[in-house]
Amino acid sequence: MRYKFKLKPYEHQLEALKRSWNKPYYALFMDMGTGKSKVLIDTIAMLYDKGEIDSALIIAPKGVYKNWERKELPTHMPDHIKMNIVSWSPEQTQKKKKELDTLKEVTEDLQIFLMNVEALSTKRGLEEADKFLFTHRTMLAVDESTTIKSRTAQRTKNLIKLGKNAPYRRILTGSPVTKSPLDLFTQCEFLEHYVLGQGSFWTFQNRYAKMLRRTMGAHSFNQIVGYQNLDELNGIIEPFSYRVRKEDCLDLPDKVYTRRTVELTPEQKKLYEQMKSMALAIVEGEDGGLISAPTVLTQILRLQQVCSGFAKLEDGRMVEVPTNKLNELMSALQEIDGKVIIWGNFTHDLELIQKALAKEYGEDSVELFYGATPADDRQLIVERFQDPANPLRFFVGQPRTGGYGLTLTEAKTVIYYSNGYDLEVRLQSEDRAHRIGQTNKVTYIDIIVEKTVDEKVLRALRAKIDISSRVLAEGYKEWII
Repeated sequence: MRYKFKLKPYEHQLEALKRSWNKPYYALFMDMGTGKSKVLIDTIAMLYDKGEIDSALIIAPKGVYKNWERKELPTHMPDHIKMNIVSWSPEQTQKKKKELDTLKEVTEDLQIFLMNVEALSTKRGLEEADKFLFTHRTMLAVDESTTIKSRTAQRTKNLIKLGKNAPYRRILTGSPVTKSPLDLFTQCEFLEHYVLGQGSFWTFQNRYAKMLRRTMGAHSFNQIVGYQNLDELNGIIEPFSYRVRKEDCLDLPDKVYTRRTVELTPEQKKLYEQMKSMALAIVEGEDGGLISAPTVLTQILRLQQVCSGFAKLEDGRMVEVPTNKLNELMSALQEIDGKVIIWGNFTHDLELIQKALAKEYGEDSVELFYGATPADDRQLIVERFQDPANPLRFFVGQPRTGGYGLTLTEAKTVIYYSNGYDLEVRLQSEDRAHRIGQTNKVTYIDIIVEKTVDEKVLRALRAKIDISSRVLAEGYKEWII
């Protein structure tokens, strides 16, 4: 078909469109920063021009979905298509009710409803989505579709049901498999029931996972010890998916990794040893019972907190101790030119950093981007950071909030003040700066406390190991000792 792009696509984007635009369901497995949002928007526009759809419902993570309204859709939707865009809000104000009412109207405008995936766990969110799909012929798309990889999550169950009422469905992610190939089941189930050739998750698991019966004490259970028939699985997925890696399609500058190490302060060392002893006592248990991965991960998290200079005690109190991390950060920044992204895993870290930077470089030089940042302020912060002339120099954020969907290519330095253990979150946050639009080499600096859990977590992430899936298999004590 003849179609006029608002912005010329890259060759890989054009290939994705050629393969997928008119198919009822499709998976865009495109690496972060390769422009999968543009592919979806052009697909919507093409189908709208052909009269196949009159609307789109785009589901995205909480920190991302409004970015579609403010940046992606205005940038890539052709000018001849008039849009009515409404973003979900849990607030039931008269203004918001009127906006939602406009979505029920059948007009010549392309109706676009943007929702955060968390809203699909609520009764009201589900009802509004269902009404929208009932009224229109809709493209239903899930951005960062690993958010529906959990088959037990209510939002996953609801989205699979909603998908049956949409004539066109898409999933978008650069990392469809974050922990195991089993992550694929619900994502593909949303696209089309039985598309993987297995009627249930359990038959899917039996086909592609190697199971071993284990016994611990009085407990007996099946444990996944590996995977099988993966070439077959790839062959099944290939007809309805497009996979592209960044290194294969974009001439991006290099990534450079470095670390800066500090020692525990005397106060930290004392607290760290106390917390480590408590952690070992908890994971070892007194009755030799089963140890769960969440238990071990919680103890790793507590040790990481001490490395950052604080600890939450069993009685709920928070204690703070001196840390060398902040001084090391400020020292590193004296050697760096230009704008900088600083990621921290804990709210305590972010607020400490923000205060120090505001004092040293001025209030206008730094903004926080985390759970408490108002949704209406988030895109403005990104726009200010991306403006070379704006004094906002330091983007201080939490990877789980700011690590998805944002373009922060004005930064050529990314600093990790503290790390989480989720590999997907780490990779996503790295690529906020390393994506289309970046012209400079990007340097990644990890500030770690030597001879602590900090080193072990970073080593695993650098080796692209998802700690949450490996912690038990590799020996849980080794992560703490």
